This record gives sequence, structure tokens and C-alpha cells, in this order.
Amino acid sequence: MMDETHSFLVPVLSLISLVLLFKLLIHRKVRNLPPSPPSLPVIGHLHLIRGPIHRVLEQLSSKYGPIMALRFGSRPVLVVTSPSVVEECFTRNDIVLANRPLLLSGKYLNYDHTALGAVPYGRLWRDLRRMTTLELFSTTKLKAYMGVRHDEAKLLVKSLFQDAGQDFERVEMRSRIQALSFNIIMRIIADKRFYGTEVADFEEAKKFRDIIRDVFKVSGASNPVDFIPFLQWIDFQGYQKRLSKLQRESDSFSQSLIEERRSKRRNSSSESKTVIDAMLSLQESEPEYYSDDMIKGNIQVRMLNLIKYSFRFCNLMM
Repeated sequence: MMDETHSFLVPVLSLISLVLLFKLLIHRKVRNLPPSPPSLPVIGHLHLIRGPIHRVLEQLSSKYGPIMALRFGSRPVLVVTSPSVVEECFTRNDIVLANRPLLLSGKYLNYDHTALGAVPYGRLWRDLRRMTTLELFSTTKLKAYMGVRHDEAKLLVKSLFQDAGQDFERVEMRSRIQALSFNIIMRIIADKRFYGTEVADFEEAKKFRDIIRDVFKVSGASNPVDFIPFLQWIDFQGYQKRLSKLQRESDSFSQSLIEERRSKRRNSSSESKTVIDAMLSLQESEPEYYSDDMIKGNIQVRMLNLIKYSFRFCNLMM
């Protein structure tokens, strides 16, 4: 009996000793850290995240100050709540803080972290940021897409008029405003509509909505495997299997959008008018650098980011 107990305790105590030694080495290596609440081995401060994270961080910052160090599993986290320090982070130290954490979703859905928002700081990061600024947010492009916004706004008013009839009726606006945003986004990216009655291909539209729903759900979640890496070995909760399946579906859909725009570019002499067209133009000059995978990854990032903004806008409006 004693031998069995001894054989069980030895590996457990060894593991605990290694964890404590690892923490000791980290604290010796990294000095002058901001204040930090007590943490637990392996999971760090994850046990403190009970309830909405913004409220938890607000409570902790009121106790530990405007600059606070946390550790979510294996990932160090710096929490800054002072406006002056935030300004310093995004001006004087913006290059230091330009990188994003390499999450598992970025490996599968952002083509091994080559899409904007997941790509590490470097030449590709600078090129993608410059292209996004020129192709989406420049004054010239905003004016060029004004017709798209006007068309979609007219279609929204038309549908409201048809549904209301001659009498005043109450209508649900949240889904309509979201559909308006989605259609504007997709017409800018690929010149296609996926919401409403005037949709060219309903099967393709349904596939798009399903993919966006699933990708948005996965990318918006906080998954334990991103903070405790050894959980990837056992595919905790089947997360990697879901990501792999979703990656195949979104890859196939995005590739079909690229092939459609590529075919239209070959058969038409008109100038480029979508984001995909702009990236295909860059691909013609540097085919190895601007690969199809890079274009697909950035299509998905643009859709998700703009859709997130549309959700926030709808929440503010309602």
C-alpha cells in the first residue's frame, strides 16, 4: 500500500516542484513588473475571470492601479486603464505593441497568421496595413463606394415601404440594419449581395451566412487551448476539429469569390472596383508574395472586422 502511494506522489510532487521552479525563474528574469494579484500554477489569473471580463478588470485595476500585470495561463497580459499611458502605448511604443497573440484560430482561419490582425510585425504587416488604408479608408475609395451605400439604403427604404403598406406598422429594425451593413461590406469586397430579397444565388447566400455565423462564434470566444497549450495535445472540447472543418468551408467559399472576380477581370476591360480586384492586381506584380491564401485570409479578416463594427453600431442604435 505504501509503495503504491509513494509511486503516485512522486510524479505529482515533481510536477509541482517544476512549476514552482519555473515561476521562480520567471520572476528572477523579469523584474520591475507592475502590481499583480496572486496567481495559481498553470492557469495564472484565469480563476479571477468570473463574469464579464471588463467588469472584472475594472475591479482589479481599482485595487492594483492603472497598470497591472496578469497571466492568463501561459500568456502574459498587461492591463492599462490610464488614458495617458494608453496614448503612450499607441504612439511612442506602438511598434513594440504591434503584434497580436498567435491564437489557434489564426493558424486555421488566418492562413497561419498571414492576415491583417494576426500577422506579426514586419514587411507583410506594413504592406497589409498600407493596402487597407488605401483600398478601404482613403477619401478616394470612400467616395468611390458611395454609390454602393446609396443603393443599399434605397433598397432598405423600399423594403420598409412594402412591408408597412398604407398603415403604420411596427417593424423589426436590428436585422435590417445588420443586413444593410453586410450587403455594403460584401459589395465592396466582392460585388455580391447575400441578404434580402434581391439576392442572385440563395444557396450561396445561405452558405455565406452559415460560415460567417460559425467563424464569428469561434473567433469571438475565449478558448482554453489558447492559454494552456498542452490542451491542444488532446484536442480539448474538439476545438481543433471544429476549426479544421470551418477552415475547409471558408477556404472553399473565399476561393470561389476570388475565381469569380478573376474570371470577370479576364473578360472585362473595366477598371477594378472591389477589394478582391485590388489584391489580384497586386498578385499580378508579385504572385509569390500575394498568394491566393493571403488574399483569402484578408477577405475573412475584413468581413469579420466590419461585421463586428456593424453589430456594435446596431447595439448602440437600438
